[in-house]
Formats: sequence, C-alpha cells, structure tokens
Amino acid sequence: WMLCVLCLVLTVQAFTQEGLKEVVLKQLGLSEVPKLHKRDLEDLVIPDHVKNKYMSLLKRQRVKRRALPSLAGILRGIPGHTGEVLYSDTTTRQKLMFDMEGRIPKNSEVTMAELKLFKKPLDRANLPAKQSHRPVSNARVSVYWVQQQHDGTNRTSLIDSRLVPIRESGWKSFDVTQAVHYWLRNKRREPMLLEVWIEGERLGSYASEMARAVRFTSQDPKDKALGKPELVLYTLNLDDYGSPGECSEEAVMGKSTCCRQKHYISFRELPWAQHWILEPAGFQAYRCSGSCLQHPRSHRRLGSGQRSCAVAGSSALPIIYLVRRGNHTEIEAAEFPNMIVERCSCLTDG
Repeated sequence: WMLCVLCLVLTVQAFTQEGLKEVVLKQLGLSEVPKLHKRDLEDLVIPDHVKNKYMSLLKRQRVKRRALPSLAGILRGIPGHTGEVLYSDTTTRQKLMFDMEGRIPKNSEVTMAELKLFKKPLDRANLPAKQSHRPVSNARVSVYWVQQQHDGTNRTSLIDSRLVPIRESGWKSFDVTQAVHYWLRNKRREPMLLEVWIEGERLGSYASEMARAVRFTSQDPKDKALGKPELVLYTLNLDDYGSPGECSEEAVMGKSTCCRQKHYISFRELPWAQHWILEPAGFQAYRCSGSCLQHPRSHRRLGSGQRSCAVAGSSALPIIYLVRRGNHTEIEAAEFPNMIVERCSCLTDG
C-alpha cells in the first residue's frame, strides 16, 4: 500500500530521476541498481515465458486505454503503404521500412497502428521430415521497433508477439501502436524501421525447422507474391474529438485549469536504467498541471485545505528487466502499479 502511495506521489511530481529509480528498485525488492557485466548483455534472448507474460500485461493495459475518453469517437483509417526490404536472413528475420513523413495529419492523435503481413501458402517441400517429436502447429512471430543509435548500432524494442499457425495462409495483423509512438517521440525524419522475427513455438531444433516454413511476402519489388506488408494508421481528429482533460499549449505555461500534460520518460536515456530495463524503451507517464478554484473561506474553517491538481486515476506499466541472482543473470517480467497518469482532478489537501 505504501509503495502505491509513493508511486502516486511521484506521478504527481512528474518523476524526478532519483524518485523514479527509488520506486523501481523498491518494487523489485532491490537495494541498488544491478551490477551487470558486458557479457551479461551479449547474445541476450528473452525466454518465451517472459515474453508471453509481458505481452499479456501490455495488451491488458492497451485494452483499458482504448476505453478512455481520449480514444472515443470515430477513428479515421489511413491506407497502408509499402516500403522496401533491407535484408532477409533466410526466413527467420526480416527488416521492414516505412516512410512516415507527412503520413500523420496535423492536430491528430495516433490511437492505433497495425502492421499487416501476408503469410504465403505453405510449401510442404520446406517442411522437415516427420520425427517422433511432439507435433508443432505454430511459429512464434515477434515484431520489434528498431532504433538506430548515434554510434551506428541498432537497438530493438519488443512491440508485439503471437503464435501464427504454420499451415494457414492469409493476412496476419500485429499491434504496432507503441512503435509509432516511439517514432513520433524521437521526432526524426528517418523512416520507421520494424524487424520481424520468426522462431519456433518452443525450444528445440524440430520446432525451429518447422518455423522456417513460415514465409511472409516481403517489401522487395522482385517478390511477385500478393499482399505486400502494410502499415495502417488510425488517427483521431482532435479538432472534432478533442480529449477533455488534456492540457493545451496554454496549460504548459501555467495558464489553465487542472489538466493532464504529456511527460515522457525514456529508459534508454537514463544512465541507471538503460542496460537492465530491457522493455519498454520508454513510456508516456503524463503529469497533472494547472490551477484549481479554491473553497470559499467559510468552508476552510471546517478543516478543508487547499485544492490542487492531482492524480485521480492511474494505470500500471509492464516491464522486462535483468536481475543478478548469485553468479547468474535472469530475465523477468513485472508490472508496476500507478506509473501512468490516466486522469487528473482538483483534490483537497488532507
């Protein structure tokens, strides 16, 4: 209970770096930031059970958010478009590129983004010979957002992951809303890069070989198969469906009544977090800003204090992180309560 109160207080105060670190460490039961060696981060693979737990927590939060007033109204779909293929490592890894410049209308909010991939009909010649293993029906398909670092290296962030039936063909959709928000946050002119990984649904060479039979149409013009990859954006026109309670430009200058103001926290830019908090790359925490009308003096004699703009509703943040246990490193998923401000309201102190 005390931790939740601490989270709520820090959310109101817009998360100082040290305050955020204190909350994260206490939530994980750690006394200090894990001391990790470079070898702990090399060839890092997130186990399926951790990935599944994280995606389950993340999707549950997305469902909650879509019920908020900011996502109400009529969604306007923008037709998908194709880009070009950068490389393809057999069929297990494919990088996609989408030109985002000018795609998102001004004064609009991207409420959902969908990556659509066309799974080609199964070529049975690509299937491995039947073995005395448990049957394998699916392949694990994961989508990552690729961030190009200043030193020329790439860093990926898990966006969506699901099991895809190996023997079925047709369109498969993935929720890449978070990737588009990351791209918008970076305010870069470069195209948005996504990486598609196709892996076995479980450990073992047989499951891995079965997964290699899964093929999606690429962005390469030489690929004559139907159904090029598409990125479909759904935006909300804020002129028609402005979200009540969201801060305007005047509010940022302190000239407005109580409202919710954007406040982004990037784990990639926090020195204490960038190496051991693996997912997400960052999150929109928001904060409460603005003034409140005060009670008449006659009411204050009854013991009521000053009214101030504070958090009236919040939601959790799922993360994947590294932790040292003895002489080895483990990867785990967890959910931090009260990390994202959902609603602001004028509350009376005390």
